[in-house]
Amino acid sequence: MQSKAQIDQVLRQKSDAKEIPGVVAMAADSKEVIYQGAYGKRDLSRDDAMTLDSVFWIASMTKAITAAAAMQLVEQGKLSLEGPIGKVLPDLAAPQVLEGFDGKGEPKLRPAKNPITLRHLMTHTAGFAYDMWNGDMVQYLAKTGLPAITTCKNDALKTPIMSDPGTRWEYGTNIDFVGKAVEAVSGKRLGAYLHDHMFAPLGMTDTGFKIGEAQRKRLVGMHSRGEDGSLAPIPFELEQDPEFHMGGGGLYGTAGDYLKFTQMILNKGRGNGNQVLKPETVAMMGKNHIGELNITRMTSAVAFATNDVDLYPGMEKKWGLSFLINTAKTPEGRSPGSLAWAGLANTYYWIDPSRDVTGVILMQTLPFADNKCLEAFAGFESGVYAGLDTTQKAA
Repeated sequence: MQSKAQIDQVLRQKSDAKEIPGVVAMAADSKEVIYQGAYGKRDLSRDDAMTLDSVFWIASMTKAITAAAAMQLVEQGKLSLEGPIGKVLPDLAAPQVLEGFDGKGEPKLRPAKNPITLRHLMTHTAGFAYDMWNGDMVQYLAKTGLPAITTCKNDALKTPIMSDPGTRWEYGTNIDFVGKAVEAVSGKRLGAYLHDHMFAPLGMTDTGFKIGEAQRKRLVGMHSRGEDGSLAPIPFELEQDPEFHMGGGGLYGTAGDYLKFTQMILNKGRGNGNQVLKPETVAMMGKNHIGELNITRMTSAVAFATNDVDLYPGMEKKWGLSFLINTAKTPEGRSPGSLAWAGLANTYYWIDPSRDVTGVILMQTLPFADNKCLEAFAGFESGVYAGLDTTQKAA
């Protein structure tokens, strides 16, 4: 496969040049793994080479897994996409909208015009924001002293919403509440629920909110990109005894494990011999659930955490349950109607049902949407499609 050499070259060159510390990339069709590669170092302050089974903080790649778990409970009639979620989560029964701040810097709040639903939460249209892309939320947290979401403290979820539910798309803490809803109706902690109903059935033995001893030996260090472009290792680890399991970004795992999840989506809910979702549920998750609304550019309000995010500028982008959906073919070759998302430390995946292909690429660098990391991702994805095209021509 000519494209394998092409991908290897891109990833090796980026790692050797220290443009990225290290990377693991894997791609598969619905039946088997078609590419895997590991390059660079787990941590620039140590000698450990990156390996295929290296463990990463996958951050917001957690969201699709939490949403899939919630959809299992929707199938069982224990959760509803349409009903007011306040019936399941009393904290969301009377949401308040932040309308800015008065002359003294006090927050101005008003009751929301309509109730929040599970669909709003899964599609980021409930109104919840992340401070890193919303200056008002930065100000609100500073004023109230509420902890950041990454502390995994329950108080971090006591924020107002930024707009009335269903009126616009804004990326935020929505999926953390989806995780809370899973807990409320299953009677299990989110980590235990995911283990029993997603990880164990799919054979995802290396994924969880808590880093086990075996995983710690393979854990990848976090790095920060300085303004001069240089990379430095930084201390970073999510709370290992958290008040709540962060359904929106708390998981640690490997590329191989995540690929088992994305292959399950390609296989209409089936993986490792187990049907974890109904085919019609998977089909529904991949459809546009935000109607006329569009995914907007995300402008950074916290520079060390994220750059501005503007994926495929000029293309209309939609949201499913809970995936980004591109509506036109991408420069790398991804088909319209494919599903994708990412994690804050530059981890990315995509699922292309039309071409029966999925890929996962993991790095561990802040801020998000780092140019060098995006170049590595684009090189990997282009190589995968080049490989599919040659195989299909040959056939």
